[in-house]
Amino acid sequence: MTMEPSGLGPMGDVQLLAAMLGADQAEVASYARVLSGALAAALPAGMVELGYHRTVGDRLAARPGRAIRVVVHGENRDLELREGRGGQIEAELHQVVRGVVISRRGISVEEWLHALAEDITRAAARDTAARAALERLLRS
Repeated sequence: MTMEPSGLGPMGDVQLLAAMLGADQAEVASYARVLSGALAAALPAGMVELGYHRTVGDRLAARPGRAIRVVVHGENRDLELREGRGGQIEAELHQVVRGVVISRRGISVEEWLHALAEDITRAAARDTAARAALERLLRS
């Protein structure tokens, strides 16, 4: 996935990236590939956590399995996207205080993407290396 900088500034570029993710992705595994690939380079270490379902065949072949859960750790909140019943995508926003989840709220995937864009923008504002990596991602 590539895109040129929009000229809208960092938040505008990230909102466009979120819109592209929302338009192109239909399953948790697709989000996981994007978030663990090029986008993970733009985020501080440990910000993205992936959960996998591994079959016996996956274990024997030393494959990671199929991604069924993505958690993006932000400032005072976590964003979770997971595969629900029937392959549906379920999104949650977790309020976090001192590393403890104090509340969970189900949200739409669109809300999740907007919250992700906000968290990425905050991370890029705090960390110049993250900002530079995000700019490279948007230009590539």
